[in-house]
Amino acid sequence: MPKVIPSSFPVSALFGVVKPSGPTSMSIVNDIQQLVARSRLFVDAGKLEKMKGKKLDRRRGKAGREAVKIGQGGTLDPLADGVLVIGVGRGTKKLNEFLNCVKEYQTTCLLGCETDSYDCDGARVRLAPWQHITREKVETALPQFRGEITQVPPIFSALKMDGRPLYEYARKGIPLPRPIEGRKVTVHSLEIVKWLDHDHAFRWPEKQLSSEEKQALEKALRSVQGDKYIKDEPEIESNNQVPTAFVLKMKVSGGTYVRSIVHDLSHSLGSAGHVVTLARSRQGRFVLDPIEKDDQECVPWEVFENALSDVGECDEDGWMEWEREVIRRLDVV
Repeated sequence: MPKVIPSSFPVSALFGVVKPSGPTSMSIVNDIQQLVARSRLFVDAGKLEKMKGKKLDRRRGKAGREAVKIGQGGTLDPLADGVLVIGVGRGTKKLNEFLNCVKEYQTTCLLGCETDSYDCDGARVRLAPWQHITREKVETALPQFRGEITQVPPIFSALKMDGRPLYEYARKGIPLPRPIEGRKVTVHSLEIVKWLDHDHAFRWPEKQLSSEEKQALEKALRSVQGDKYIKDEPEIESNNQVPTAFVLKMKVSGGTYVRSIVHDLSHSLGSAGHVVTLARSRQGRFVLDPIEKDDQECVPWEVFENALSDVGECDEDGWMEWEREVIRRLDVV
């Protein structure tokens, strides 16, 4: 642990957190804020005095917001885990740097099924054959997704067109005013790191789009793509085989949709596919496993989870355990 100089606190800072799969990024930020707002590490004595007697309340963060500013540098979906960069105080002004920085991900693709969200939290849109796909075929297809590529964001995304989220067009069957604009991104590296084949526990989502929902989606897509019909391959419906899965590792520029890479790769292979696991292992200099000189390790979520349940006792220097763990990994702004 670095030498702590009391006169140097409170600080503005950045640090990384290992987000678990399940909670939203905003809920993680709100929970951490409950601790940060009561810490002399980040809050001056005057504001700390006002926080005295206010109990930790993970449902409501108003008191914490009044004590200190806090934010995150790039949302992770609830499904995803891994690096989430947190900014406190003036550190929040540095968070934009992490939106466009290089990021690394590891994701599992499950073949044979396309979902509306491109991941396993969505509903089935279409089933397609997958038995013809081998590791060699995937390896052959990967080069077209490396380098500078153009991605079209999913229609079931929160991106807005003429002030309306894209998913609203899809769900209500509203014709798109124009095609969804592609965006240029850079895929620095992309490789298979594990071929799971059928040896896994992943299954297609049970939730399916109703016939009305499929018609609405078709109507929205046909407005810009001509004849567009969504249907399963007949022989797939009764097939009980475990579908093929494999794990990809990639290093990409900011703004890259990992789910779209999996979706588009599956289409290029004459199949369908969606994301069933997603982990961000790097966001700029914050990483899960430091290997380079300037890499900074992230704080495990369990450190904060334990403190929210029981803040614990201070050490001889007056720091609680979660504060000591953060100080070890702090990037002071």
